[in-house]
Amino acid sequence: MPTLMRRLQRITPQQLRAFETTARLLSVTRAAESMHLSQPTVSVQLKELAKAVGEPLFEYSGRKLRLTQTGEALQQTVGELVDCWQRFESSLNEQRGLVRGHLRIAAVTTAEYFVPDLIGPFAAAHPGVEFELTIENRDRVVQRLQQRSDDLVVMMLPPQDLPLRSLPFLDNPLIVIAALAHARAQQSMDLDDLAEERWLMREPGSGTRRVAEQYFAEHGFRPKIAMSLGSNEAIKHSVAAGLGIAVISRLAVSQSASADLASLGLVELKVSGFPIERRWSLVWRSDQPLSATAKRFVAYLQETPKAP
Repeated sequence: MPTLMRRLQRITPQQLRAFETTARLLSVTRAAESMHLSQPTVSVQLKELAKAVGEPLFEYSGRKLRLTQTGEALQQTVGELVDCWQRFESSLNEQRGLVRGHLRIAAVTTAEYFVPDLIGPFAAAHPGVEFELTIENRDRVVQRLQQRSDDLVVMMLPPQDLPLRSLPFLDNPLIVIAALAHARAQQSMDLDDLAEERWLMREPGSGTRRVAEQYFAEHGFRPKIAMSLGSNEAIKHSVAAGLGIAVISRLAVSQSASADLASLGLVELKVSGFPIERRWSLVWRSDQPLSATAKRFVAYLQETPKAP
């Protein structure tokens, strides 16, 4: 019977790619679609990989696919292998005086309004860099940080229980918006004056919702939550339709004058204590070496304090 080392030497890059994709998506079908392969092909690769490892890599909980303990360990190992090769590639390019490579950036949903503009000038100056941008809610971005899935992350509330470094770079004021025809659109008011309003909130797991709920709790305010919505666009349209009021990032509704709000059928309410001042940060693992490309992007952001 072959030893474990001999069996591991038989593992192919195709098997590792099938495993990494399936582990990330937790679906053989979606992995096959992502890789442009048939589902039976991916299944065979996973079966051969598990045979080489000598332990099951996946198991089902009900109808949901999940990693076994061995699968979780292999996922971390594969991630470390990918990081090593990317650092090697970056090192070679750095020796040649080039900025090339692959830069993986994850961002929370509200950041989608400015991250492309943030990346744009850097990408134009470094055409050899290939970007992979993932947009998720805060909980999913934190999970990606835990799994070391990205080089850099753009978020408002970095988790406190991970070894991280962060670079705050952009203000993110949170405001209260209402429909343009709201009865108190032009009045100044306290938070308690909105106790009877219908509040529309982002879904649980959203950073904006976390900040709003923390602020409400600190001020002993209990909003009447009428609806939870999964995107800022849904929030804006629902508020404009008169379904309620909401806390949202000013960047998500307007980056300049109040006339832009009016064009959306919205108004910023003058509520004491608002806007809630927060900042966007660029975040990365302090226990994971940055590639040369990621280091160059961090330096670029440090040199660009007035990011879009």
